[in-house]
Amino acid sequence: MARTTALSDIRNIGIIAHVDAGKTTTTERILYYTGRKHTIIDIHDTKDLKTSTTTDYLEQEQKRGITIQSAAVSCFWRGKKINLIDTPGHVDFTIEVNRSLRVLDGAVVVFDGVAGVEPQSETNWRLADNYGVPRVCYVNKMDRSGASFTRCVDMIKKRLGARPLPVQIPIGSEDNFKGMVDLVEMRALVWDSDDKDAQWQKLEVTPDLADKLGIHVPTDRNILANVDKYRVELVDTCLEMDDDAMHKYLEDGHAPSADVLRKCLRKGTLTGAFTPVLCGSSYKNKGVQQVLDAVVDYMPAPTDVPAIKTMDEDGNVVGERKCSDDEPFSGLAFKVINDAYGALTFVRVYSGVLTRGASVQNTTRGKREKIGRMVEMYAKEPNAIEEARAGDIIALVSLQETETGDTLCDSAHPVILERMRFPDPVISVSVQPKVKADQERFTAALAKMVRADPSLHLETDRETGQTILRGMGELHLEVTLDRMRTEFNVEGTMGEPQVAYRETITRKVDEQYVHKKQTGGSGQFAEVWITFEPLERSKGFEFVDETSGGSVPREYVPAVEKGLKLQKEDGVLAHFPTVDFRATLTDGSYHDVDSNALTFEIAAKACFREAMRKAGPILLEPVMKVETVTPGDYLGDVIGDMNRRRGMIQDQLERGANIAVVATVPLSEMFGYIGQLRSMTSGRASYTMEFSHYEPVPKNVADEVIAAVAETKAAASG
Repeated sequence: MARTTALSDIRNIGIIAHVDAGKTTTTERILYYTGRKHTIIDIHDTKDLKTSTTTDYLEQEQKRGITIQSAAVSCFWRGKKINLIDTPGHVDFTIEVNRSLRVLDGAVVVFDGVAGVEPQSETNWRLADNYGVPRVCYVNKMDRSGASFTRCVDMIKKRLGARPLPVQIPIGSEDNFKGMVDLVEMRALVWDSDDKDAQWQKLEVTPDLADKLGIHVPTDRNILANVDKYRVELVDTCLEMDDDAMHKYLEDGHAPSADVLRKCLRKGTLTGAFTPVLCGSSYKNKGVQQVLDAVVDYMPAPTDVPAIKTMDEDGNVVGERKCSDDEPFSGLAFKVINDAYGALTFVRVYSGVLTRGASVQNTTRGKREKIGRMVEMYAKEPNAIEEARAGDIIALVSLQETETGDTLCDSAHPVILERMRFPDPVISVSVQPKVKADQERFTAALAKMVRADPSLHLETDRETGQTILRGMGELHLEVTLDRMRTEFNVEGTMGEPQVAYRETITRKVDEQYVHKKQTGGSGQFAEVWITFEPLERSKGFEFVDETSGGSVPREYVPAVEKGLKLQKEDGVLAHFPTVDFRATLTDGSYHDVDSNALTFEIAAKACFREAMRKAGPILLEPVMKVETVTPGDYLGDVIGDMNRRRGMIQDQLERGANIAVVATVPLSEMFGYIGQLRSMTSGRASYTMEFSHYEPVPKNVADEVIAAVAETKAAASG
């Protein structure tokens, strides 16, 4: 079967933003204007669960009015196929943005015209930087009270360290938002109404444009008065991308054509030299078609981005795989979801052709997979397909062995594609079925939820026997249990949230340990000398083998490392995992008969326990970056409350008529914060929170934590 859409005509893009900036509203308009749907559903119309937007179809999304799980849709605009992923904006679901950006070629970053750059905008921007994803900025909600295009552009520059380049400027704002000036064509695009089918007029950009259109607010008039300045900035910046066009412009003084400017804008966007900025109001149906034009004109095709890197088993780059149908098949599984059709594994095809019935290799796990049903997803609706080609984003039904981040490829030409990086959970709760008889179904449902979401971790407390679920925040864990109710028809209850404390050491220690056991017959013997030393925060655990002369045989060294890895999960202070240290095996001895891998593993574990007590162990706690947006009247109360929570105020920023207080606060102090915040601000303040770093716990607090853990353990064993 021949390719139906040329690779150069495909755009794989995501819509990313802070929660409530208007991503899903924009996606709804995109689907309407591209003819994929014939009505528009607004977020506030979905709370009764009788209807849903195309991409927010989960009951939990409709109830809360937020996106929880990224959803893929596809549409056509000006002959180009746009594969679009609408992602969540809430910090607890950053994993969805992470794995979407990993497989996308470009992104539209939506900003709230009032709030500007918000915390999750920054997090998502950094993720896009990590994956080298070209971006277009869209300043949405220009119709809202307090909207300011210039302030938003300034925040993109200062807070994100980006180089924003306006390709449009707004005509009016708030209730008098009329449209925008297209700086590429130098035409004013003016809408007569807010109706979804309203057409826009193209007007000449003249000095009296503000008067003609009834723009009276001084700041709005000032933007229009500076239109020539914005145009000169656009032309000069664009021509940095094309030396020939720059020389021609300097010689004859004639401005380059719109086509030349678009070509330069595309080149600058793809190389990351600058980021085009558009504006509009998706809710009022103004500017969405222009965003689609920008996606077609400035966003990359799969052939415009660098070839994907291939790795060896240790994660070192060993080559690349070009995006072409002629290359052997390779694809990356970036998401697994559970639905009525079974497990759906979303795959980005990077090279070659995949056909139904084919047998492929999962090189990450060394397993083979048979490709049964293949579908192209339109949000929750699957459309069966027979083949997928390079550049496509598809879903495979009921793969048995494949997890998020795994590589699928032609078994005759095996490769491992660059893997994804996932954040560690910062909060944990005990979970159990509401009805004891549901235990088996509950456990199976939990396992499926964890398989689908790599930022969830599941474990069993060895002493209490409780099932512990770890995640990125209270909302994340709450939504997980709620989805088990709706998707698997099994209900669960959640214990009190627990903080994911860690332990570390503060000084270097050389420790020797001899494991010796004689019980008749062959005995057990192993001796190890290990140096333990602290590392910088977030460095994790390092193991180094510096033995020489065969003092510890080669085959037993991995057993020493294994013993340390197992034992470090059970710290000496309060049984929390030990992190940020290096263990160097320097010497040891063995017995020809009595030594084996198990004896060296036991010796390593005991050596760890002895050394940790001498190495100045301390407790570490997760510290969150908290941004509280409050009216100025309550600023003193908010700051005072932060200080009582052991918070450190980092900054105070303007957010329209409100003030954003940025602070770092220990996670343990943030439980129940929303209730306290609402009561002291009459419900007018809001906050966002994301993990920042680990830092030592003050001694008085550490003593309380250690005592509480000891008490819990004693109660469980008693």
